[in-house]
Amino acid sequence: MSLNVQAVEKALLTGKWNEELDSSSSDAPVLQIARNVVNGDFTDLKTSPSRDLFTVTQSNHDDLDRPLAEWFNFSRVSTAEDELLRLCCAVSCLHAFIQANWTGPELNIKPLEVLALTPELSELVSEDLLHQKAVAELAYGGEPAYHLARFPIFLQLARLLLDTPFQHCLSAPWWQLRTWRIHEQLLDEPVAVPPAVFSDAAHLLETFATEPDIAGRLLLEQGLLEHYVGHDKSAADYFVRAARATHLEYELTGALGKRTKFQERDVTQLILLAESRVRGDGSDPAQSEDVAPGTSSSPTADTKTEPEANSSIAAASTNVSTPAIPETLALNDDTLLEQTAFTSSSASAPQAAAPGSRLGHIDPASQPALHPLDQSILLALCLNVKNTSPANGLTAEQMAPYVARVVSHPRNWSVHTMALLLRSRLESTRTRTVERSVLQLQALVDQMPTADSTVAERLLYIHEILLPSRWEMERELALRYLTLGVVKSALEIFERLEMWEEAVKCWASIERADKGIAVVRDLLEGRKAEADAVILQGKAISDKRRTAIDAAREAKLWCLLGDLEPDHALEHYTRAWEVSKESSGRAMRSLGGYYFARGKYPEAITCLRRAVAINPLLARSWFVLGCACIRVEDWDGAREAFVRCVTIDDEDGESWNNLASVYLRMGEAGKKVALDDGEEESAAQVENAAQIEGAAKERIPFQNKLLAFRALKQGLKFSYDNWRMWNNYMIVALDVGELSEACRALARVVEERAAKDGAASVDEDVLDKLVDAVTRARAGASEEGAADADQTAMQTAGLDRRVEDLFERTILPRVSSPRIFRARARLLTAQGKYGEALNAYLDAYRAGPAGTMEKGETDVEKWREAVGEVEDIVDVLRNFGPRVEGFNWKLQARSVLRTFMGRTKDFEDEPEWARLVALQEEIKKEE
Repeated sequence: MSLNVQAVEKALLTGKWNEELDSSSSDAPVLQIARNVVNGDFTDLKTSPSRDLFTVTQSNHDDLDRPLAEWFNFSRVSTAEDELLRLCCAVSCLHAFIQANWTGPELNIKPLEVLALTPELSELVSEDLLHQKAVAELAYGGEPAYHLARFPIFLQLARLLLDTPFQHCLSAPWWQLRTWRIHEQLLDEPVAVPPAVFSDAAHLLETFATEPDIAGRLLLEQGLLEHYVGHDKSAADYFVRAARATHLEYELTGALGKRTKFQERDVTQLILLAESRVRGDGSDPAQSEDVAPGTSSSPTADTKTEPEANSSIAAASTNVSTPAIPETLALNDDTLLEQTAFTSSSASAPQAAAPGSRLGHIDPASQPALHPLDQSILLALCLNVKNTSPANGLTAEQMAPYVARVVSHPRNWSVHTMALLLRSRLESTRTRTVERSVLQLQALVDQMPTADSTVAERLLYIHEILLPSRWEMERELALRYLTLGVVKSALEIFERLEMWEEAVKCWASIERADKGIAVVRDLLEGRKAEADAVILQGKAISDKRRTAIDAAREAKLWCLLGDLEPDHALEHYTRAWEVSKESSGRAMRSLGGYYFARGKYPEAITCLRRAVAINPLLARSWFVLGCACIRVEDWDGAREAFVRCVTIDDEDGESWNNLASVYLRMGEAGKKVALDDGEEESAAQVENAAQIEGAAKERIPFQNKLLAFRALKQGLKFSYDNWRMWNNYMIVALDVGELSEACRALARVVEERAAKDGAASVDEDVLDKLVDAVTRARAGASEEGAADADQTAMQTAGLDRRVEDLFERTILPRVSSPRIFRARARLLTAQGKYGEALNAYLDAYRAGPAGTMEKGETDVEKWREAVGEVEDIVDVLRNFGPRVEGFNWKLQARSVLRTFMGRTKDFEDEPEWARLVALQEEIKKEE
């Protein structure tokens, strides 16, 4: 019987060996190698035929300076068995690297045991040399690889093996996807992934990953890589598709329960109801696992509505033993419960699920355990909540139910570690939980070297979670110490990990910035050596190789020194660029920021364009580039930069605002629009798009205005409290005819500014235009036929109500001015509410110069203006008074004139006084 290659590939991917493969008649050695890899045993790399793959073809000292890819001959034409051997070796190398740096325990093979070297080469090649070459070659996209990663040669070997062509092994693109994610986590900053990584893996859904769990794994892993490089929307889509593929049912809802020990009454608590499908392959949870850690009770028989399904689960799981899991620390708080105590409910009286929910049968107090793959999906969905929500307390409350649902039923060592890590992060900002947060994180760091679970167990779902590397977890612990003020412990960790940038910040926090500068200078000048520099001492290594090895990190140190010494920043940043042989993205970002801060925008643009060409995933570089392009009126460049900003992070409201401003400055097909006012924008944010729009109104294409409107509308979703953006949105909405949106924007501006700025918060020009639109629409409707009038009324009814609410609920309860009252009066007049309109006109008079003028006024110009207002209000009373039943308008008019003339007798000699006397006589005659 021939070797079933696809079955072996699926076993490698899922981490579970198919016993049917052992019963086949194939006696190929690669079958046993594959089985050992699945079981977490990578020692086959030290023996033939695996070791034969790693025969080094170089023969002398100089040849060793060549890239590692030229050391081996992996690309020879091969059979299906040869390809499977290559794949098994690549998986072994990848998992060996992960074991050494992610999961533990200690690795039992060494790189030199894997390579087949001639006696002459054995004298030249050392593990230190392999380490240095691998770290240098793993630098990518201008970002250096972490230099203290253990055995990076294994990751590089895996990459080289997977880059060879595969004709028979369909899963090779999937392993490339996995390798890329591990590689990304090795770099200082995320970098762009080649599009082929995703496209090649996506094809597997139609050919190879057709089973539910395998398809779910692939979609989940694609989503995690998208998440890591910052593509939140795409990641969210992958996570949801993964849940659908595995038939995971979940629902975020509410249920009655208690969160504190002294709580007497149940209140609604947020809960995630979730249920895995029954797989029946021995991986389903047993009934005994339905109990949360730390509890002794078991679910009663009447807590399920599907006894048949549960009995199937139990029958399939009778031989499943409780896995070894990381230590879960108790909260031990005097008020908070260890976990929310939900009120138990029976199937006949569900409390948690919404009507029509497929999860209505689940008792929130005793939910069934989930499959580890489904747990991984929930943790990914939890990450998605963090990605797509603002950074506030609500986000933590939304994420907590996902984590609690996984923590309550430990199924796998790595998955449970990830769940505890996420819980630790969520608890780090709360006073009552911060202690457990730090202690739990310390426990997770300490467990890595232990052997409390098998390698196979730890690797089983490692690709389905975003578990940080060992050094990243220690870095996170040090940062947690910093938030608590434990600076010395944090500094010790950073210096041990040789994370000099964070170490320098620690020195600065204790007002010893000079110490930080000294550390960086000692490193650059050789007085202080890094770990991998120490291991090179006494080695016969060429200057060429040493330069290549140290270039990326040395450039980073020069940039750091430039940050610490602003007076010499330009010199240090330039040196970093030269040292890196023009490959350091950080050096160009630093130079671009340096020039921008000093107003040298052409130079800043040049540097920043180089920086984004090296690493296009950093939104901040694109943002500063866009601001620099605005300063030199390069509208096409600015538009491109801000479009890239919002593509990377669509929640960046500031970039959306600036993109809208750029559209308002652009002419036909990208032609530059010359503005008459010569106004300059601020670097951070263009504050008044209204001025821009007014200055070039006749020359801006309507399409550009519409694009600006859409950009601002999107940005306001994420900058809801930014009144300047609302002000811009109001002006643009008015210009494109979106009057209802302009009304809403004006309301938001008033809500944000009224307390501080009073009546100045109301754009009275916009308010008048909104009222004019309503009054014109009503006037036009009255002149049309019945059918046309009905249609016009339907079109303006919404705006009419919005403008009325704008006055009654937003503006008048907060601010007032004569013009606001007059606009209100015109609206009431159009509605036929003459009495209210008359009162609004009187309010406008009382708030104006005439109504507020006191005795002793000497400003004659102000008095003449007030005379005009008196004449106007008398005309209003004469016109509207007779329409208001029971209103004595003549008495009101005489009172207005008498009061005003009594206060301003000092102006009797002015010619306008005669107009007031004549007006009095007119009113008397009308009586």
